This record gives sequence, structure tokens and C-alpha cells, in this order.
Amino acid sequence: MKKKMATLALGALMAAGPAMADLVFPSLSYRTGPYAAGGIPFADGYADYFTLLNERDGGIGGVPARVIECETGYNTEKGVECYESTKGEGALVYQPLSTGITYQLIPKVTADGIPLHTMGYGRTSAANGDVFSHVFNYPANYWNGASGAINYLLDENGGDLSGKTIALVYHNSAYGKEPIRTLETLAEKHGYDLTLLPVDHPGQEQKSQWLQIRREKPDYVIMWGWGVMNQVAVQEAANIRFPMENFIGVWWSGAEFDVEPAGDKATGYKALTFTGLGKDYPVYEDLQKYVVDAGKAAGAGDQLGSVQYNRGLYAAMLAAEAVKTAQEMHGTAEIDPSMMRDGMEALEMTNAKMEALGMAGFGPEFSVSCENHGGPGLVGVVQWDAAAGTWNSIQDFKATDAEVINALIAEDSAAYAAENNIETRCN
Repeated sequence: MKKKMATLALGALMAAGPAMADLVFPSLSYRTGPYAAGGIPFADGYADYFTLLNERDGGIGGVPARVIECETGYNTEKGVECYESTKGEGALVYQPLSTGITYQLIPKVTADGIPLHTMGYGRTSAANGDVFSHVFNYPANYWNGASGAINYLLDENGGDLSGKTIALVYHNSAYGKEPIRTLETLAEKHGYDLTLLPVDHPGQEQKSQWLQIRREKPDYVIMWGWGVMNQVAVQEAANIRFPMENFIGVWWSGAEFDVEPAGDKATGYKALTFTGLGKDYPVYEDLQKYVVDAGKAAGAGDQLGSVQYNRGLYAAMLAAEAVKTAQEMHGTAEIDPSMMRDGMEALEMTNAKMEALGMAGFGPEFSVSCENHGGPGLVGVVQWDAAAGTWNSIQDFKATDAEVINALIAEDSAAYAAENNIETRCN
């Protein structure tokens, strides 16, 4: 009843009030460079969802959403410049889609009081809201991804990986290095041998890494790649006839453009996921009607339902739902960044809520709290079928090793707090 009364009061306030300022969502995009293949559909999905809300619903809580796009080229320095040039526009939340940019923005957004959402990327220990007040990485982080891959391989091997060999092919950057600690800790726990094979930016040259794989014959390969690196890796794996069913990538290594260049040889390749597949969701009917057919799509309208478009769509949906939560909490439709932070920290995503949005099952159920900015860390697994040209789910969203991950998060966040004289904030 209290929630219903608050919603009615907010509606009356919006109806009676003057014209409202826009709700501003900067998009630190990259439509150019070696990572554009992933950056473009993500940026399109992010922008199109807010356009849908404007065209169909009149905005969020009656206030129009405005997306400010700033090209970073996946360059950390340019990403920081984009942040500095847009934060004064009333920015409510930043989603840079870059671990390098994220690391640079964490102290800045904290000082400026603007929330940062690094969905499935960034600094994993930012899941500890007790230390990272303005950073969120729900619904899953890289250490969940590493554990999810190992849990899947455990299931494939009757719960026993002792004596198995696993190679990690990773982008030689802050992003690619994120899972290493977790995989090393899990190696001690489960008894597998881990080989680390870094690939330098942008990832087009991988001959030596795959020659080593051919020579050493690991049982499994896990990949932490992005952009052109993924395409090259899948092709190189095919060239040495590595069994694709034993090759699994993180969620940023599991899009259509990662596998299509290898043709039929890519069939069987697997990837992690925290979002739904395809466009068999009611929300896509509305996107087609209100956005694409109306000529208001951010791109050509040909990316709808693709993996990274879905990720951008999902990121925008979570931002919009946090806005609604903040509007209700504070009794005003014109929220500021501090209110947005509150809404993100109180966000709850249920199946019922996602169904009402036309996105039932699109992502896992989760709730956020002061202590937990990372969500439940549930991870699914998908597999590529080249003949059908589709990804197919082979494992629903499943729990990861919270005991290992939480200990690593506590250790890393405590070190960060000590280095930066941060007092914990949750009681």
C-alpha cells in the first residue's frame, strides 16, 4: 500500500509540475577501431532502449531520457576525456564498457558523486559496496565468470578436474588479467594445471600462443578476449584442429561476429553469458514499432537480437529501472546523481518485473544492497551452431563459487580501502 501511494503521489507531482529537465545517460561508446564490432551493437542497444521509453512511455516517470554519446575508441585517455566533458550535463550514471576506463574513473566518480555501472566488467572487487560507494557491477563480475567456466568444466568431468590442463588465452590488459587470481585459486582447490597465454593489443597476432597450445595439448582453453582478438583466436583454434567443444570464452568473447568468420569450423565453441539470446521477447515488438519502423534507431536496425545489442539493451533497462526506484524512493521524478546511486543500491530485479517489461528471463533475478553491489553472480553457458547461425543455451544461470570469490573480493577491497584511506560505510 505504501508503494502504491508513493507511486500515485509521484504521478500527481509529475502531472502538476512544470516541464522537467532530461534524465541524462552518457554513452562512452566506441564505433571505431579494432573493438568496434562489439562497441557498435552495444551502443545501439543502449540508445534504442531509451528511445523506446521516450516514444512509447513519454520517458521515465514522465521525464525524457537523453543519451549523450562520446566516442572513446576503447582508449582509456579518451574515455576519461569523455567523462570530464559530459559529467556537467547532469549525468546520472556512466557505463564505459571498458575495464581500463573503469579503473581510471572509479576515484573520479566517487569524488564527483556520480554512480558507475560496470556490468560484467571493470574492477571485480567493486562488488563490495562497503568500500566502493559509487561503483556497481551487477549482475555478475569477472571472477564469477572464471568460476562459472570452471564449474561448467567440473560438471563436464563428473566433478573432478584433478590432473586436467587448462590454458587461459587472455587480452594482455587490465581486462584480460582480471580472472587470473580466481583461476589460480580454483586451480589449487580443484587440482588442475593452469597455463597463462597473454595476447597483446589488439590481438591479431596469436600464432605463437596457438603453436604452444598445439604442442602442449591442454584439455581445455578459456578465453578472455575482445574485438578482433576473438575472431583470430577462433580461427587459429580451427587451424590447429583444437576441439571447439573444449574452447570456452567469457561473455565478451561470445558474439556472432566472434565466430562467423571461421564458418562451419566454429561450431561447438562455447561462451559464458548473463543475458538472454535472440529477440524472442515482447520488448522487441515495441522496439520494432516505436524505434526501428519510426526511423529512430541508433543504427541500421539490423543488430536487434544480436548478443552485444542485447547487452546494451539490458544495461539500459537496468539503468531505467534504477531511475524508477530512485524516483519512488525520493518522491520526485527529477532525480540527481546521488538519488540515482540510491536507486541503484536499492534495485531489485524479479522475474515478475522483467516479464512486465517484456523481458521475462532476459537476465537473472537479483537484488542490490549496501554491502553487495555485484548481484548474485549467476552464469549461463551458450554454444555456437554455425549451420543455424545461432547461439543455443546449454546451461541456465547457475551459482558460482561464492566462498572463493567473496574471500578474494574482501582481500582486494580491503587493500584498496587501506591505500586510499576509505572508511567502510555499511552497518
